[in-house]
Amino acid sequence: MARPRFGEGDLSFDPSKSVFINCPFDAEYAPLFDAIVFATVCCGFMPRCALESGTVSEPRLARILRALFSSKYSIHDLSRCTGEGSDNTARFNMPLELGMAMARRFMEPDNEHDWLVMVPNGHTYARFISDLAAFDPATHDGSVPGVVVAVMSWLATRKDAIPPVTPKEVLKLLPAFHESRQSLAGAWGGFPPWADVIMVAIDVARQLG
Repeated sequence: MARPRFGEGDLSFDPSKSVFINCPFDAEYAPLFDAIVFATVCCGFMPRCALESGTVSEPRLARILRALFSSKYSIHDLSRCTGEGSDNTARFNMPLELGMAMARRFMEPDNEHDWLVMVPNGHTYARFISDLAAFDPATHDGSVPGVVVAVMSWLATRKDAIPPVTPKEVLKLLPAFHESRQSLAGAWGGFPPWADVIMVAIDVARQLG
């Protein structure tokens, strides 16, 4: 398989198979992020996110919007929307990007953008985004298996999914993806190109047949 290319004007991938991932980018969440990426690939979709472009001369929000608006699906984890640290500061980038995804249905009447919202068990999202109460976000326990099950339970039922594999099969191969991902990160000083990360995921997922 040829190395995928990302960026403006690139039509290498069908938007109907693209999934924009909106989640925390920190060391603590990294194992869950890798699990979402790998589960997405195993369901036959192409993960997209703000990390895919190394263009620093363009505003980050413009890169996010390009990836989001060229993806039929999106996944949003609101895990970091509560106060943290001595200043009790919450992160609202995730709700902001979720709002952009939800707005697509109003901006584009024929748009079929479909999205999944995830929250940890017991999360109090209804207190600060009460409008989400009607959408029944998926819950997870903050573990890798919990996130994989939540993501796959949704993606496997999308009409563009390939014949689904099971979370058990994906979790069995996930350590192989993580090992290859770490090796790639080491070769790139901790910042591997997003296209190379996806190729690693695809290569490992091939073992599912």
